Amino acid sequence: MSNYIEYNDTIAFHPGYYIKEIVDESGLTQEDFAKRLDTTPKNLSLLVRGEQNLSIDIAVKLSRMIGTSVNYWLNLQNAYDSLIAEFKSEKELVRERIIFENFDYKFFRENYALPDFPRQKDEQIKALRSFLNVATLTVLSKKDMSVSFRNSASGLTEANTIKANAMVQIAANMALKTKAPRFNKKSFEAAVEYALTLTRNHRDFYPLIRKAFLDAGVIFIILPNISGSKTNGATKKVGDHIMLMVNDRRLNADSFWFTLFHEIGHIMNGDLGISFEGERGDREDAADKFAENSLIPYEKYQEFIARARFDLRSIKDFANKIDRDPGIVLGRLQNDKKVDFDDWTLKPLRHKYKVKTAI
Repeated sequence: MSNYIEYNDTIAFHPGYYIKEIVDESGLTQEDFAKRLDTTPKNLSLLVRGEQNLSIDIAVKLSRMIGTSVNYWLNLQNAYDSLIAEFKSEKELVRERIIFENFDYKFFRENYALPDFPRQKDEQIKALRSFLNVATLTVLSKKDMSVSFRNSASGLTEANTIKANAMVQIAANMALKTKAPRFNKKSFEAAVEYALTLTRNHRDFYPLIRKAFLDAGVIFIILPNISGSKTNGATKKVGDHIMLMVNDRRLNADSFWFTLFHEIGHIMNGDLGISFEGERGDREDAADKFAENSLIPYEKYQEFIARARFDLRSIKDFANKIDRDPGIVLGRLQNDKKVDFDDWTLKPLRHKYKVKTAI
């Protein structure tokens, strides 16, 4: 290691650089100089080579031996440390610019009221870093950054990882600002049963579910989707609570409720993490099964499909019988290939939500 470092036409001199000059000018060997300084030759050698910071003890001894002030030497060390920190910050910013290319800053400006900073990319990076509450945007590229990426989440690009982590970070930050009691599984199970009674309440279901879940220690958050995140939802332990996040990528009644209950299934099974589009595996299958059977009771569904009547009226009647939004039944029939996705006669059964969340 050198006792000075150059970066972008700036040089940071380690105190050892100046100590070496003094040793050379003294005519003494480093060993003799070290003895007079009341330190070891090895310690002095490390200082001269810039491999060890200047201690207060050595600063005091140098001031006594040479006639300088203690602050003179401590200021040299502080100036060196400050420049090195600045060099590292500038190098980190270069890496952050690469990560930042994965985002559309307009998305954060419009959805989270970040400052405009037109054509000022570095200022946008600083604003996004502050909003996400991270030291550097580069942490978003790590799969273990905020929440578990299950082994079944294969084929994800770095861009997918970065965007998914950003969404979880936003939700986690919101959860940290939300007061909630300790998570209680029994209370949550009751809240989940209550949520099932609200599938046809298209107007007020979100605040009602959010309040019921919150009372059970689960903070339910719906976020605008970051394009390319490939996330369906995420669950994370936040203090004594659990954060449950879904995005607005799929707000048709069937896909929204299935996504929500898929994430609830993960909570019930004690399997927290991010759910990605197309993800498969035992844990995902278990969460899917939980969602299917919660939204449409298994035996009743089997009786319904056995009749093989899937016209508009039959679907509505069955949905009324089980007290569910008919779009949920339609989505299940489409997924099970009982009806075609492009059957226009069933289009009136579909309902698309518009959910606005307070950020």
